[in-house]
Amino acid sequence: MMTFRPKRLLALFTIRTRLEAFAIIYALSLGATQRGSAYLQEYPGWGGRLLFLACCCAVMMAGAKILDCLRLEEAARARQIAEGAS
Repeated sequence: MMTFRPKRLLALFTIRTRLEAFAIIYALSLGATQRGSAYLQEYPGWGGRLLFLACCCAVMMAGAKILDCLRLEEAARARQIAEGAS
């Protein structure tokens, strides 16, 4: 009989490596550029261009935050290992 294990389910949605982070950022950028191109068609001129730029900037900010969080988590793990060893 299978039991519900929330920790195992949450482990599927945890970003652990930079490769996983870059794959997620790539997927986000594909969606943002597709949405941005839809904005260009719907709002021709400067309005569409600004919305396209906003979509791309949002992905850049999210990607930077993801990579920064990975670096901080890695430093926390290293600090925890160092405290446990001493």
